[in-house]
Amino acid sequence: MRDELLLDTHVFLWWRVDDRRLGRVAREAVASAEVVWVSAASAWEAAVKAALGRLRLPRSFEAEVVDSGFEKLAITMAHAEAAGALPPLHRDPFDRMLIAQARLEGLTLVTHDRSFEPYGVPVLWV
Repeated sequence: MRDELLLDTHVFLWWRVDDRRLGRVAREAVASAEVVWVSAASAWEAAVKAALGRLRLPRSFEAEVVDSGFEKLAITMAHAEAAGALPPLHRDPFDRMLIAQARLEGLTLVTHDRSFEPYGVPVLWV
């Protein structure tokens, strides 16, 4: 398995504020990973939540990703088609995109969301 991680949106936000919910094992894995990816789907999710008043970001999501030293993962047509083809075990479109991206790119998802489990993608639980 490649040492490349894809952070779920909440994991990235926890990383940025040093939240204790991001446990020691996950924190060490992120800190030592070869590459850490943050999806454009997470930026989209954060923007939607901010527009609904459910999230406050001090600056742009992209600036936070860049400052973290993480890589930005764009959404491709292949990602979109793969997300649409997933079985309807989980209806959250942002999470479905992360699952599709992890599958296609061979990445390990870092999350606490147990609804990812049935999809069989590699997961590092926080």
